Formats: sequence, structure tokens, C-alpha cells
Amino acid sequence: MLQLMFAVAFSAVPLTLYIPPIRSFNLFVGTLQLFLRDYTLFSVRTFPRIRLALSRIFNSILHITW
Repeated sequence: MLQLMFAVAFSAVPLTLYIPPIRSFNLFVGTLQLFLRDYTLFSVRTFPRIRLALSRIFNSILHITW
């Protein structure tokens, strides 16, 4: 069991080289926050317009078929 634990521990050590340090996440997190803020502003304005357009299209289709 001890050999298995050492094998797993030493095989996971190279994976830590692929994970950047926490201090480099600040720029990434800041960029992600700006993107999400812009996306929410866009979606708040756009989704009601798309819903209104689709409802008008479907209403016109329903009026033609009935």
C-alpha cells in the first residue's frame, strides 16, 4: 500500500508544473469578470428583443394556420 501511495504521489508531481501560480490568475480573473459584465449587459438588452421577435413570428404563423 505504501508503494502505491508513493507511486501516485510521484506521478502527480509533474502535473503541478502545468498549473500556474495563484498570482498569475489575477489578470485572468479580471479579464473574465470584464467579459461576464459585458455579456450580461448584452444579454439583458438582446434577449427581450429576440423573444419579442419570435413571439411575433409565431403569432403570425398561428393566425395564418387558424
